[in-house]
Amino acid sequence: MFAKHLFTAAATAATLGLAGTAGAQEQTFITIGTGGVTGVYYPTGGAICRLVNKGRKEHGVRCSVESTGGSVYNTRTIREGELDFGVVQSDVQSAAMEGVRAFDGDEPYGDLRAVFSVHPEPMHVMVRADAGISSVMDMKGKRVNIGNPGSGTRVLADVLMAAAGVTPDDFSLAAELKSSEQAAALCDGKIDAAIWAAGLPNGSTMEATSTCEIQILDLTTSGTETVLAENAAYAAATIPGGLYPGNDADVASWGPKATFVTDAKTPDMVVYTLVKSIFENFDDFKKLHPAFGRLTEEQMIKDGLSAPLHPGAAKYYAERGWM
Repeated sequence: MFAKHLFTAAATAATLGLAGTAGAQEQTFITIGTGGVTGVYYPTGGAICRLVNKGRKEHGVRCSVESTGGSVYNTRTIREGELDFGVVQSDVQSAAMEGVRAFDGDEPYGDLRAVFSVHPEPMHVMVRADAGISSVMDMKGKRVNIGNPGSGTRVLADVLMAAAGVTPDDFSLAAELKSSEQAAALCDGKIDAAIWAAGLPNGSTMEATSTCEIQILDLTTSGTETVLAENAAYAAATIPGGLYPGNDADVASWGPKATFVTDAKTPDMVVYTLVKSIFENFDDFKKLHPAFGRLTEEQMIKDGLSAPLHPGAAKYYAERGWM
């Protein structure tokens, strides 16, 4: 996987007639797949790269972030060797391992490896205040964004709709907008509702609720009990009142966790360097986004991880006495 990312700075320096330049060393370039720029995956990848790159002169690993279509895309692209790491939903991680749901027809991804989990991702079902929608069942005949193909949100939308007894055919429009497009579509009156999952808070929901009258739907009467009973990868969640403009009461929701994954072929030392960069700067990491504020090391190394831990991550966690 990493052959395309390995460059020898010393060789480059020699080519330029700078063979004696101090600090010439082998550089490893890694790329993290994230999601839309208004979600939390993109800043999550940015936060990880920021801490990795902080020590690049010492360890030689350089990190970059790519905005992508989301969880399913990231998982498939890591498998194809075009991404090195990716942020994916916990349910997408387990589905890829089994070759089910969004990966139905794919061979089970036995070489997928977990690194750590990050923040919880509650469902944010956003509806226009004038749309007359008080439950998912009320979306029949409405214009609803169900998420772009290849995103984890699309996977969750399918679960949500099935539990509520509706299908995309029940909508007058089943839009497939990216997260960066949905807030404007809601406030411009092009859609009535948007199904969306992301950490707290997130830019897309903040944009919509700050721009026009948008309510976040309480999912208590929309099949939540069925979802939680049938899907071990999900957990009940609460979107705190006052987090978003115009939504003053707590909202009952559910969702997966964001997880950070790679492939078994990724060199142990690269993964070891990445996790060390995060956990030895953990207080700094938690300050890089509000969604990280309540994270603990104990939760991050076990919650939502169905794929085996990558040996490079396991080595660091064992050294810290965490496993």
